[in-house]
Amino acid sequence: MLNYIWFGLMAIALIVAAFTGTVDAVTKGAVDSAKVAVEISLGLVGIMTLWLGIMRVAEKAGLIAMLGRLLRPFSRVLFPEIPPDHPAIGAMILNVAANMLGLSNAATPLGIKAMEELQTLNEEKETASDSMVTFMVLNTAGIQFIPATIIGVLAAAGAKNPTAIISTTLAATLCGAIAAVITAKVLQRFFPYRGNAVAEVAE
Repeated sequence: MLNYIWFGLMAIALIVAAFTGTVDAVTKGAVDSAKVAVEISLGLVGIMTLWLGIMRVAEKAGLIAMLGRLLRPFSRVLFPEIPPDHPAIGAMILNVAANMLGLSNAATPLGIKAMEELQTLNEEKETASDSMVTFMVLNTAGIQFIPATIIGVLAAAGAKNPTAIISTTLAATLCGAIAAVITAKVLQRFFPYRGNAVAEVAE
């Protein structure tokens, strides 16, 4: 679907350029943008390597595990239907902790593992459970203490103080996560998960 959307946007741009006589400007803009994209990508390699290296050291030093222990009390509030000793809880907490530190490479396999574990508790295999939905919106909101990718892009683009966004990014992602979780919890009341009824009948 995205391919069709992008193709449509390019076709519309070319048609409008043809009718307005700005084909040369559109072509020059496309070439210049491609050049800038390559320059930013190459500049991004160094800063991303630095930040990911620092975060990897922090991971090896046990920072993710420590952050995971701090987050564990919140799991009972967000996922009350999941047993506290279930493997899904640990995977979800570590996924959120890794995302907070900007370690997306480490967070991805943990997120997949968490979903696999949540699926084992899912009574309706073709429908996402309440816990799966809550975890998904929390993961998508992505609370970040250190937005390494954005810092890298800003540094590559020549920003004088690329780390100045850390506080605002934390505030924005925290507000987004709170809004996302509240929305999910409210909608779950209006659209109850059928798997709960299935489990009660089975008992």
